[in-house]
Amino acid sequence: MPAALKGIHHSAYRCRDAEETRAFYEDVLGLPLAGLVIEEREPGSGRKNPFVHIFFALGDGNFLAFFDAPGSATPEAFQPVHGFDRHVAFEAADAAALADWQAKLNAAGIPCFGPIDHGFVRSIYFQDPNGLPLEITLRVADHDAIMAAELAAHRAGLAEWTAQKRAAAVA
Repeated sequence: MPAALKGIHHSAYRCRDAEETRAFYEDVLGLPLAGLVIEEREPGSGRKNPFVHIFFALGDGNFLAFFDAPGSATPEAFQPVHGFDRHVAFEAADAAALADWQAKLNAAGIPCFGPIDHGFVRSIYFQDPNGLPLEITLRVADHDAIMAAELAAHRAGLAEWTAQKRAAAVA
């Protein structure tokens, strides 16, 4: 068995325009541009598909990345999606920082709603210029205790959920 995975190096998504995406993530969210790869061909397949792959540094040493590949992008790739389908959740340092982020986003004309109290976290929600749902979340003081309590019952809860879901599908 290989060693356990140690974390996420980067999550990658499509973008409409690399510069528009850079301006949002670097100028609005303060994530520095940390890397850029420009290629004429797709790695692996060698298929001609010019693209740029940009990386933004997160405070924990990981990255959020985007591909600007106009030759293979369709308009559907940039339609807003439900946050259940995909989203990125950043973590705020404290309640003041969460409020500051919400004020900054609203001042920049970026619709932002919340904070929503989820019990273990409080979160604000908005979208990037590519339609990607984003969240900034804050752990509540007893976050770890809440997560531990949920973990204690997780297998039974998952088994019950799966049984109900499968029963509903048959009905």
